[in-house]
Amino acid sequence: MADAPATLRTPETPPWHGYEIPRVAALLDSDPRAGLSDAEAGRRLEAWGANRLTAVGRPSSATLLVRQFMSSFTVILFLAAALSAALGEVVDAVAIAAILVLNGALGWLQEWRAERALAALRRLLRPTATVVRSGHTKTLSSEALVPGDLIRVETGDRVAADARLLEATSLRTDEASLTGESAPVSKSSAAVPESAPPAERGPILWMGTTVLEGRGLAMVVATGMQTEFGRIAHLTQAIGTEETPLARKLDRLARRLGAVSIVIAGTIGLVGLALGREPLEMFMTGVSLAVAVVPEGLPAVVTITLALGARAMATRRALLRRLPAAETLGEATVICTDKTGTLTESEMTVRELWLPGGELSTTGSGYDPAGHFERDGQRVDYRSRPDLLATLETGLLCNHARVEHEGDRWIAQGDATEAAVVVAAYKAWLSVEAAGAPVAELPFSSERKRMTVVERRADRLVAHVKGAPEVLLPKITHVFDEGGDRRADPAVLAAARGAYERMAERGLRTLLLARRHLDPDAELRPDEIEADLSLLGVLGILDPPRPEVPDAVALARNAGVSVIMITGDAPPTALAIAKRIGLPVDRAITGAELEKLDDEGLIAALDGRTVFARTMPEQKLRIVSALQAEGHVVGMTGDGVNDAPALKKADIGIAMGIRGTDVAKDASDIVISDDNFASILSAVEEGRRQFDNIRKFVRYLLSSNVGEVTAILANLVIGGPLILLPIQILWMNLVTDGATALGLGLEPVEPDVMRRPPRDPTEPIVDRSGLYTLLALGLYIGLATLWLFQHYQTSHGPEGLLVAQTVAFTGIILLEKMNVFNFRCLRGPLTEVGVFSNRWLLLAWTGTVAIQILAVYYPPLQRILGTTSLALVDWLHMVVVALPVFLVPEAIKWLLRLRNRTDRGLVTATQGA
Repeated sequence: MADAPATLRTPETPPWHGYEIPRVAALLDSDPRAGLSDAEAGRRLEAWGANRLTAVGRPSSATLLVRQFMSSFTVILFLAAALSAALGEVVDAVAIAAILVLNGALGWLQEWRAERALAALRRLLRPTATVVRSGHTKTLSSEALVPGDLIRVETGDRVAADARLLEATSLRTDEASLTGESAPVSKSSAAVPESAPPAERGPILWMGTTVLEGRGLAMVVATGMQTEFGRIAHLTQAIGTEETPLARKLDRLARRLGAVSIVIAGTIGLVGLALGREPLEMFMTGVSLAVAVVPEGLPAVVTITLALGARAMATRRALLRRLPAAETLGEATVICTDKTGTLTESEMTVRELWLPGGELSTTGSGYDPAGHFERDGQRVDYRSRPDLLATLETGLLCNHARVEHEGDRWIAQGDATEAAVVVAAYKAWLSVEAAGAPVAELPFSSERKRMTVVERRADRLVAHVKGAPEVLLPKITHVFDEGGDRRADPAVLAAARGAYERMAERGLRTLLLARRHLDPDAELRPDEIEADLSLLGVLGILDPPRPEVPDAVALARNAGVSVIMITGDAPPTALAIAKRIGLPVDRAITGAELEKLDDEGLIAALDGRTVFARTMPEQKLRIVSALQAEGHVVGMTGDGVNDAPALKKADIGIAMGIRGTDVAKDASDIVISDDNFASILSAVEEGRRQFDNIRKFVRYLLSSNVGEVTAILANLVIGGPLILLPIQILWMNLVTDGATALGLGLEPVEPDVMRRPPRDPTEPIVDRSGLYTLLALGLYIGLATLWLFQHYQTSHGPEGLLVAQTVAFTGIILLEKMNVFNFRCLRGPLTEVGVFSNRWLLLAWTGTVAIQILAVYYPPLQRILGTTSLALVDWLHMVVVALPVFLVPEAIKWLLRLRNRTDRGLVTATQGA
């Protein structure tokens, strides 16, 4: 294998941004004019490999399938199937195996579909690059780039590798995906201090960033996983995947149920043998008890419920990459969110205009030119304001951006700030086609901080100038207002300075616009063109919050979820947006300040009153880790490569589907397809609904199992024959209970779900009160079943055992069907959620009762399940016994509700007095 340049084999990446161009070329052994030869590039490609990133967190189909069987419940079901097969109970074994296969297939199918949908959302890096080799310019696959290659970039290009600029002309890039900085970054070939952070390394082009305007020639210094993009991807890979809270809770429940089933079955078997019962009878009783304790249908019901929830979330613009992700988001206590595009429109808008004749504001949002101008809330006719028209005209002509209507939306091409100025001009119905021809341009640069376009008109030249107010204000000698040009007095200049300073304090980007009339015959130097300028106005530009975000933030606060903004933007901008959307913040901490905080200082800063600005990937990761150390369940949003480590570390990683990079999406658990913070809150609501429903059907299934165990145990104690056969218990757990539990999993969201605080992450699915409830209900179900069995055995004599077993089997199913209504609303009577609000449960309830009727009267099912036909009076007996299991708890709920209302009324009356 060929050797790479010695410099690139050092463990530390050289500070290319701090080196002058000759040193860079020498270290890379490359010609800054001709580049590498094809032969040398081939050798380096062999040494360094293709310029591509290793996929992060992108599971294969086999991995997705194996993941579905990695739980304690599946192990227990596998053992149950093996035991049934060993005993010759082929039907039981096949039924349990079918549940295992169904559960795995459903989980795999949903997550595979999610990965397919995610693949459709991915935005791949630019597949080709313009490369100079041996002095010839050619287009190659970006994967063929090697360190030392020369690449040319221009407006619209996606940078294919990290590169050191050799030449740059009016070059500006969008680095938001890497650094989080939403403002365009000016680039030049001049070296900067070696200590400069990545966001301030002007001579470096970063892989994955976009050229907004200008052009440049650069030498590749890193490819693939050696790039800054790759370094963050590697950091993400080093972070392990955390098991979700739901998976931990279900696993703990399965282990406990498994232990309980073994203890109960073994104890009863030994006691029975000690009492002189037949060993085979006691063994079958023990197997029946073991089967009764474990709700075999639970894994499938959980998987199907989560899969259906995932479909519901997809309609609310949230794509789940892992099924339990929504439930985890439902218990989030903190959401750390980026600003640009998530909380804001990601479309710059001119919000304020300061003119010598007075201040104006604009309506409308984003790149849609619909809107108008206002003063003190009153609409202003732009045609009556020549100062406004002159300001917007200069902004439109001194501009390279374009705004066009595509499909159902307006799209900007070029710099976002310039596009905002174009849109403002369109609101006054100005058009660049009506202007004269541009004859010269003095381009914007990070050093000049201004741009000038000279336009030829009929009898003169006009220089249109825009730039940073602090740079241009000293060049102002005149002012243009409604009366035309006049000398600028100190009061006007002071007013302009005060206007842009106030705008900056509120987080707005500011542009000062000016012009100068030039003699077409005079020969002026560039610095003379931009002198003696006439002030037109100052624009305040902002990426406005999405209209629905303030309500979403308020909803999060009502739900007890803290929102923390972590952004790459400047502190004033971050604070301004945070206050606009309703976050109760009063300070901003920069990444540099964060570095100086110890762990205690950081925890103190995570009080919900702080925004974090100019943050680096490692700092985002540290914030997430600190929150988790304090016991929080953390949701983290992000779109850039710089967000990926924190996305993977968080309890729930939320990537943006439109702006998100592949690395961010691959590190996430959920992808928001519309990049909207409000969609995240919709996902929180859906997650809470899912957990509520999981808790409902788990308690329902366990109460049914307690009833089965109670009936078998009590019958054994009094010396009765086998009351329920193993196949009958399996039928109840998999068919009748499973279908009803699935309907319960589709229960609509309860009205108060987003007014509750997040549940304690350590709270089990079955807490103490839930345990008491299911034990009480299960005890009644079991004893009522035993009464039916004993009653019919006594009344029908020894020949009536089959009838008694059939009545016990059918009676316990009817008891469980009435019991399911107790779990539709855990906090109040059934009327609070509506008797008919869940049609799927009613269909499942009707269907399972109908199937049980078949089990009683259909001969093939009679032979399999050991049943016989029953008379109508038998059904009436069973219904009468079953009704109290619902009516009594419902009456108790009503009494508690009335008492709570009375207590609240007394409190209100006392406070009023």
